[in-house]
Amino acid sequence: MNYIRTGMLMAGLTALFGAVGYLLGGGSGMLMALGFAAVTNLFSYWNSDRLALAAHNAHEVDAQTAPELYGMVRDLAARANMPMPRVYLIDEDQPNAFATGRNPQNAAVAATTGILRTLSYEELAGVMAHELAHIKNHDTLTMTITATMAGAISSLVTFGMMFGSRENRPNFIVQILLSILAPLAAMVIQMAISRSREYEADKLGGEIAGNPVWLADALAKIAGGVAHIPNETAEAKPATAHMFIINPLTGGGMDSLFSTHPDTGNRIAALMEQARAMGIGRNAPTGGFTSQASQSPWSGPGHQPGPWG
Repeated sequence: MNYIRTGMLMAGLTALFGAVGYLLGGGSGMLMALGFAAVTNLFSYWNSDRLALAAHNAHEVDAQTAPELYGMVRDLAARANMPMPRVYLIDEDQPNAFATGRNPQNAAVAATTGILRTLSYEELAGVMAHELAHIKNHDTLTMTITATMAGAISSLVTFGMMFGSRENRPNFIVQILLSILAPLAAMVIQMAISRSREYEADKLGGEIAGNPVWLADALAKIAGGVAHIPNETAEAKPATAHMFIINPLTGGGMDSLFSTHPDTGNRIAALMEQARAMGIGRNAPTGGFTSQASQSPWSGPGHQPGPWG
């Protein structure tokens, strides 16, 4: 179903490319736009993960440069029976994280320095498990291609209005409407599939971490941080917003047609119900891979959470 969903998404965005091209340049414009869409699809399949990471100035870390975070992801990946992804850090105060990559063998997880300062060890483990769930479910291919294609549609509209043929260019009012509606249509296609994907990743992430309460508490803290700390890079590149665990843009969060994410309260409620079904309470003892937390910088009196405290 994930591959079918990805195919339908790419087909819808390709059709939107063609429609925009036709409105901007007639039949020849449509053919050029469809050609551009084909190249963009192929390019984004192989390179969209690099583009997404570069867009947010992420830098790769390893066992030497970020041993606690890297070790956490390694242990969670082992619990999920999946390949170890590359690990990236984003120098950003807003607490957030995302995953990217075309398949589990070519995947990466990225966390902001803000999330390392905000969450406890267990809460961060819940977030990283959620991102690994996206990779395991092959959601990251859909997310990265969508981000690339939606951004390309906006660029196509701008390019067409600036450099398109005067004979085929639509009148000024149509140009203005097109500049608004074409990116909006791309966003609606993103929204059509993204919200159910978050619920699925929450559920599997809770299973991978071993305690859904950790992720529930993390979502509450991240949502609070997002509400008070803007992410200027994400605001400038809104096509990538759906990749994050919580919408990084100002004003996001409702379960509506135009939301990139489900309502955070609904997600927390679903995770708490999952915890009850697993027989786990809020004060359940930690164990398993989290036993290493006692030796990590997330623990101990007076210690700031995260490896940068």
